[in-house]
Amino acid sequence: MARIQDHDSIYSFFKHLVDWVFRHSYRRIQYVGKENIPSDGAVIFAPNHTNALQDALAILTINHGHKVFVARADIFKKNKRLTWLLHGLKIMPINRMRDGVDELRHNDETLENAVNTLGDGVPFCILPEGTHRPKHSLLPLGKGIFRIALRANEKHGQQRNIYIVPVGLEYGDYFHLWDSLTVNIGAPINVTQRVREFRSQQLTEPQMMLHLRDELTQRMREQILWVPDDENYETNIKRLLDNPPAPFNRFKKHKIPKWLLLTALIALSPLFLISAVITAPLWIIWLIIQHTISDPAFHNSVQWLVQFVLIPLSLFITLPFWMFFQEYLYQLRKLKRN
Repeated sequence: MARIQDHDSIYSFFKHLVDWVFRHSYRRIQYVGKENIPSDGAVIFAPNHTNALQDALAILTINHGHKVFVARADIFKKNKRLTWLLHGLKIMPINRMRDGVDELRHNDETLENAVNTLGDGVPFCILPEGTHRPKHSLLPLGKGIFRIALRANEKHGQQRNIYIVPVGLEYGDYFHLWDSLTVNIGAPINVTQRVREFRSQQLTEPQMMLHLRDELTQRMREQILWVPDDENYETNIKRLLDNPPAPFNRFKKHKIPKWLLLTALIALSPLFLISAVITAPLWIIWLIIQHTISDPAFHNSVQWLVQFVLIPLSLFITLPFWMFFQEYLYQLRKLKRN
């Protein structure tokens, strides 16, 4: 039986399509700090989790290599066909504390597969917050990522270094595609080196995990426009977004005069109507499915999946019209905000 990290020709073919559609789902997408991804060891990507499926796709498209992911185990229990599909996408199940203590016992196989994946030099991704939340903040990090890193180091640390790479995902809009996305890749944590230091200090494994969690938390915060999630969150994040610090100035949005934007939208409205008619199957299906989903954080993921299926089926003929349709709606939202 093929292992999840093994090369798969079908997966490789569709990965190129996924990368292409994903990059054409944003007005501006940039990857900052790719040079921080180690080339001399096994890599565990650790991104913040704010936008459901889009977060995993952002990591997948960092480079051309394939990667292995984990997703919450309850998704795999819904039906066998979905389980087969997720395995084909190189996604493994993992149980969370909220699923119950008894369910955590089933993670042993996933942890072992993750360790073997890293031993083969295939990048692995786990979203350590455990659940998505559309905020410029971080939930407490779970222990799973550190347990995997320490086990991988114990088994493979003599052959290759084990790294945890913090990644910050900054979306221009959490609930609509066709905005901006910046993927900040921070300096990696060399787990192999850290373990040597911890052992010299005679730390236990739980103590090692706490130290690694504190370090990763800090490094992840540095990659996003982070503010504490307290009663002053809304005020503080608005102030931060209006005047971002120097490393994040690239997130600052350029304002178009309201009268000029309104004039352009009126002038281009005939083309918008043409685009709306040509791409009607795309946005009608998207709207129907979207209204069945209560969590708005999944809306981007639903829209992306609709695009991924229908745009290639139309032989990409609808793509320019869909991009214009999205741009028009984006500028309309911008006009309303101004």
